[in-house]
Amino acid sequence: MASRSADSRSGSGSSPTIDAVSLAIIEQLQEDGRRPYAAIGKAVGLSEAAVRQRVQKLLDQGVMQIVAVTDPLTVGFRRQAMVGIQVEGDLDPVAEALTGMDECEYVVMTAGSFDLMVEVVCEDDDHLLEVINKRIRALPGVRSTESFVYLKLKKQTYTWGTR
Repeated sequence: MASRSADSRSGSGSSPTIDAVSLAIIEQLQEDGRRPYAAIGKAVGLSEAAVRQRVQKLLDQGVMQIVAVTDPLTVGFRRQAMVGIQVEGDLDPVAEALTGMDECEYVVMTAGSFDLMVEVVCEDDDHLLEVINKRIRALPGVRSTESFVYLKLKKQTYTWGTR
């Protein structure tokens, strides 16, 4: 599982209710996203068909996604950065514009020194410069940015379970 939709993580609005069995299914898929439904069913006490239905419902509700997580370096993205953004006025239009940029993999509204934090994945330094300088800083309402360029990726997992 890579991520949930922004709305399901926002902490506001109505979130889907997830029971213990669905949480167990999620944990099974976080261990191996290709695990057969029959094996998951055996582990959680459901039939293969029931697991298939629950997984589809979790996908439809935006609770989870099942995706291949790559090492950006091995697929041609040699530069990653976290960009802190200070915004004047309403955050929503800036956040929405950022979610529309392919290079922005993670967009979150924050409290603290920055209003928004954005993870940017680029092909190289020139691409990163273009994204920050020509696209992010050009958005109406962006007051300032601070970039934290990744030098080496030491850990990237999505197996935190459902605690």
